[in-house]
Amino acid sequence: MIVPMKKVSLIVLSEKKEDTLKKLRRLGLMEIQITETSNSRVQELHDQIGELERCLFGLDSKAVGNAPGRSLTPEEALAISRDIDALDEERQALRTERSALQAELTRLQPWGEVDPAAITACAQEGIPFDPYEIPTAMYDQLGEEVTTLCLERGKATVKCLIFRTGADGEEEALAGLNSYRLQLPEFSTEQLRQKIAALDGRMSAIEETITGYAANADGIRGAIHTLEKELEFEIYATGMPGETLPADTGRGVAISYFQGYLEAENLDRLKEAARENAWGLLAEDPTPEDNTPTKLKNNKLVSLIYPVTDFLGTVPGYFEFDISGWFLVFLLIFFGIIFGDGGYGLLILAVAGVMAFKDRSANKAIAPTTMLVALFGLSTVVWGFVTCSWFGITPSLLPQWLQKMSVPVLSNVYSDRIWYPFGPDGGGLTTSQNVQIFCFALALVQLSIAHLKCAVRDRHSLKILGDIGSVFQLVGIFYLVLSLVVNPAVFPMGLVVGGIPVGNVAVALIGVGFLMAFVFSNFEGNILKSILASLTNIVSMLLGVVNVFSDIVSYIRLWAVGLAGAAISATVNEMAGPFLGNFMFVIVAIILLVFGHGLNMILNVLSVVVHGIRLNTLEFSSHLDMSWSGHKFQPFYED
Repeated sequence: MIVPMKKVSLIVLSEKKEDTLKKLRRLGLMEIQITETSNSRVQELHDQIGELERCLFGLDSKAVGNAPGRSLTPEEALAISRDIDALDEERQALRTERSALQAELTRLQPWGEVDPAAITACAQEGIPFDPYEIPTAMYDQLGEEVTTLCLERGKATVKCLIFRTGADGEEEALAGLNSYRLQLPEFSTEQLRQKIAALDGRMSAIEETITGYAANADGIRGAIHTLEKELEFEIYATGMPGETLPADTGRGVAISYFQGYLEAENLDRLKEAARENAWGLLAEDPTPEDNTPTKLKNNKLVSLIYPVTDFLGTVPGYFEFDISGWFLVFLLIFFGIIFGDGGYGLLILAVAGVMAFKDRSANKAIAPTTMLVALFGLSTVVWGFVTCSWFGITPSLLPQWLQKMSVPVLSNVYSDRIWYPFGPDGGGLTTSQNVQIFCFALALVQLSIAHLKCAVRDRHSLKILGDIGSVFQLVGIFYLVLSLVVNPAVFPMGLVVGGIPVGNVAVALIGVGFLMAFVFSNFEGNILKSILASLTNIVSMLLGVVNVFSDIVSYIRLWAVGLAGAAISATVNEMAGPFLGNFMFVIVAIILLVFGHGLNMILNVLSVVVHGIRLNTLEFSSHLDMSWSGHKFQPFYED
């Protein structure tokens, strides 16, 4: 259920607003809604939190294997962050320097060992020379005035040393070769390697230092939380509007005020605090125009769906429905059909068992996520019994007791049988078509529940007739889907069962349901205005019938995805089967089976997220007129 809330307004003396906020935080009852304002302190806290979050992002990946560090004050955490930033900045500079040195070493690599100091020493001893790399044709054309020593002759170029002898014509000949002269480095190649090694050593030391800080990741996380609470307080303190009221003494009274929400059951506690502290308090019921937070409260079983909705970030609006229970029931059914294999269900139960054992070993209560995983596994096992699907093994190879426990019309054991629901003259259905009908029946049930919930909500208004009309449309369109999608020979529009013209009844239900929805779905106290509103949106009303058809057909995805998963598991078994007959290749077979079925399970998890959850949050929710526009109730509290 959605916990009833109260909208409250508090008026306090401006000089006591910070003291008021501290007392409200100790109470921990109220979510305060104030538009965030900015001042130097708010901006400073934002910057500090951002700085620590960037630091934490880098440290979390290095924290594996580190013992938890001590708790840190924000000042200590910021000091560590800035030290890491300085080290990282130094490391970036070292990387840039190393890249330049490495590029220089790569440039000189074709020349082997190069030492500019030795070349300079030779010049001082009267043997000046420069290294050149000259095109072969140009080298062959050099005259006698140029003295050279060939080091390496290639097809395209010649590496050589050209000695400066001062011969006539030498300067003119060398003037055309300047672009081929090797630019001597500042350091020798040996010195370059030594410098690169030194830089690598320093960067390794920096990396070790930063890794050493990883033990403080939890401490930094705690410091972030402290700063966030301080930021929250600062925002409330500075964002609280105020004004000055005239007073009899001639001196104005400065007051501040703000609004917020709290659970209706806690209103008396806030009233008592208001009396003790001389706060002005106004409490009223929220309206649809208010940004009322949502708090859900359900029993332990229904609450197991919360890890899923928290992961999705979906919260119903305060004036919407809490469908947690239905969400859980149908998601379990969808999960079982999509995974579609009892063997996979046993593996999921085993995973849940390991998770539960770890919780109990740590003297902790079994986590809701563990219980939810166990329910998912149980649902899959049940569907495995229904359809006789176990690790993709051919049903005829399974034990007889497993085959007998399956439901014949849905069982893979009887996949070759034709079922005649209306006798041999009425056409037959395959097992696959029976599963499709089951999926469409799920659609009819779930979407009908949506409109019946709306009918209960509108029970004091004629709008309830529009909701009932929508149920009529669902029933009629359900038969239309069976006729058009499943098997028109078995479900013709002219079908008569027990003297009842089923097809004609379906068409009548669609027509009557549409008329009822057209007249009453927009009812707000005046039928004429309701009809005019429907006429204004006539295109949407007509498309609504088409949408109902597509929503029901959309549930065929359960059958299709389950069928694809079964095909993959059977293919994996076929690939591994030949290897199982040879003892030498048993390991290969095991690897194929583990990899293939493991990959199939991963794909099935993705399918549940994409398809199973979608049917709850889109098709089902759209028939409830839910937009999931809410946000969680987050009271202002003190840790």
